Amino acid sequence: MIQELIKAQLSSAISQSFGIEMKAEQIVIEKTTANFEGDFTYVVFPLLKQSKKGPEQTAQILGEYLQSNFQELESFQVVKGFLNLSISSNYWLKFLQGVGSNQSFGMAEPNSKEPVLLEYSSPNTNKPLHLGHIRNNLLGYSVAEILKANGHKVFTCNLVNDRGIHICKSMYAWMQYGNGETPESSGMKGDHLVGKYYVIFDKQYKQEIQELVAQGLSEEDAAKKAPSILAAQDLLVKWESGDEETINIWKTMNAWVYKGFEHTYNKLGVSFDKYYYESDTYLLGKEIVQEGLAKQVFFTKENGSVWIDLTQEGLDQKLVLRADGTSVYITQDLGTAELKYNDFHCNRSIYVVGNEQEYHFKVLQQIAQKLGKPYANGIYHLSYGMVELPHGKMKSREGTVVDADDLIEEMEQTAKATTQALGKMDGESEETLEQLYHTIGMGALKYYLLKVDPRKKMLFNPEESIDFQGNTGPFIQYTHARIKSILRLAGETSTEFDIHEVSLSKVEKELLVKMYQYPQVIEEAGKDMSPGIICNYIFELAKVYSLFYHDHPIMKEPNLHQRAFRIEACKLSAHIIKSGFALLGIQVPEKM
Repeated sequence: MIQELIKAQLSSAISQSFGIEMKAEQIVIEKTTANFEGDFTYVVFPLLKQSKKGPEQTAQILGEYLQSNFQELESFQVVKGFLNLSISSNYWLKFLQGVGSNQSFGMAEPNSKEPVLLEYSSPNTNKPLHLGHIRNNLLGYSVAEILKANGHKVFTCNLVNDRGIHICKSMYAWMQYGNGETPESSGMKGDHLVGKYYVIFDKQYKQEIQELVAQGLSEEDAAKKAPSILAAQDLLVKWESGDEETINIWKTMNAWVYKGFEHTYNKLGVSFDKYYYESDTYLLGKEIVQEGLAKQVFFTKENGSVWIDLTQEGLDQKLVLRADGTSVYITQDLGTAELKYNDFHCNRSIYVVGNEQEYHFKVLQQIAQKLGKPYANGIYHLSYGMVELPHGKMKSREGTVVDADDLIEEMEQTAKATTQALGKMDGESEETLEQLYHTIGMGALKYYLLKVDPRKKMLFNPEESIDFQGNTGPFIQYTHARIKSILRLAGETSTEFDIHEVSLSKVEKELLVKMYQYPQVIEEAGKDMSPGIICNYIFELAKVYSLFYHDHPIMKEPNLHQRAFRIEACKLSAHIIKSGFALLGIQVPEKM
């Protein structure tokens, strides 16, 4: 990369000019700010004590040395203590020629870095997927793809929360009020049907609490003694004891949910290497609790419940097994972590889970470390902010969530209306148009959710996301379609050019520099595990390309070398947009 060349040359310049030994890796260069001439800037102030010269003179001496010894340098400019360096046009043109038809441009060598296990989605089987799950799924899929692009072997898994009191709530409501209703008899998707009974349970439970409070109980006592919650708790005990009737109902309702989930996952374009189910992992978790008791990592309270004391680690005491022997979330996660390590042998394990669970994952890592687990230090919680709506937070039990399936359909319909209004796809087959509406709708949704830093909570506005102008998925998809239209016109036109016959305008050079940055952007996004870095880069590239397209003729350019260069620049721009969007799980259409 040019930055490494500049640092090496600066190291020599500093040594030869001032006798100061400074290794290339110690040198920091930055991108030149927009209102100054140059590509990269070196700040000389740290050298002044040893150079024994003023900032302008120090920078001038270094610039003159580089001008004489660094052939890639076109010119330099000194602004006080800032040495601004302009790289020659030939360097950028050679870069474009060098990339050529390299389809792996920007990507690290596959499987050249440590294997990583990434867990995402992790739904409950008592309700359908909603907008919050969509952010989780899109973030998990994209981070996995970005890590692969950085050379990691990546395994993905989905831990399905298929047991516990919340599952029993849906089961109990269906047993009480369902009258044998099924997805087939109701015409509802299975996950929607089960979610319906979760909401029914909550309404019944709240009514019972109100009645008990009216009889003189405190709200806290009423919540514990309401008939519905007692019945659900009884179902959980029956489930854990292997009661046949309870298990059969549980299996039936979960099967409905899984079929519904699969449909939604296919629409979202996400998939997993392996599914784990908490109904399988909680037993191993209980075994690990016994292991921890033997090692005196855990302790038992008088009522028989098992705890760990993490007060010295800045946390507090944490329950790991209830007094009645039933497990809690941390029990299951201990079992799952062990299974995942046994299956994939990854020392690094990433959990894509909302920021509401930050404390939970601190506890999980502390317990794994105290138990001496080999994967303990590699546990990493990729915490993301909640998605909120203009009217506030979503609540599943109150039925106020934005359903994933409904949102996907709404995005497709909005894309359809917007595309038809533009009228540029008239005459295409219905099948082609339906695929296009899905591509645009999902591009809008995914880009809108992924462009925000994962750690920040966000407000989702569907209307903004589908706009064909501004920082949106459809704008970038449209830019790609426009480039492909030009390339269809170019056909078999030669793209070989002599760099000495090409003259670069400011925007042409800016486009080359922007494309050159793609490998560094992928690396940065991998280190930060932030798809937003890819989003913002691709948007900037699309903006520069649009200026280039506006300012310069391509097929009408009379200079054959200049035309060939511009066609080649179009090819690489399209490739990077398609490649970058693939890292986000977004498709790009050939026509729009």
